[in-house]
Amino acid sequence: MTLVTLLATYTLFLVLLVAAVVWLTLDRPRKVELVVAGVVALAVVGVLIVVTGDLWTDPRPFVVDGVAPAIAHAADNGFPSDHTAAAAAVAGLVLAYRRRIGILLVLLAVVVGMSRVAAHVHHVPDIIGGLGIGLIAASAGVTLARVAMRAWAARQSESRVS
Repeated sequence: MTLVTLLATYTLFLVLLVAAVVWLTLDRPRKVELVVAGVVALAVVGVLIVVTGDLWTDPRPFVVDGVAPAIAHAADNGFPSDHTAAAAAVAGLVLAYRRRIGILLVLLAVVVGMSRVAAHVHHVPDIIGGLGIGLIAASAGVTLARVAMRAWAARQSESRVS
């Protein structure tokens, strides 16, 4: 197995593992907030992948160029890169709670994307789209989770006063 194959296949799992470790280090309210943010981000990233994939079709490099991919893949639409979008969403979520680790994970999301370009399963615009979708989804998730947690805290404090 080549380095490109390893990176293209397993770097996303490393991003998820690091995010899980970060989650374990948070206090309880921030753990809950991060879970809510993650659920929202997952929904947003899923919707954005489907919508943008319907709006822009990009045949995969191995289909267009006839070069065999380094990893087995269906000959479907390459835009956006699902793996890169997922890695970027997780990285964006962590970035909101642990800046340095989040920056490292954003860089790993770029590695996910570029390794998938090197493996001939995506073009660069697929990766850029995936990065944007993932970071937008993370931003939406964190924003909505923080609003929801503030509303919940306010409601809890009101019920204690009454």
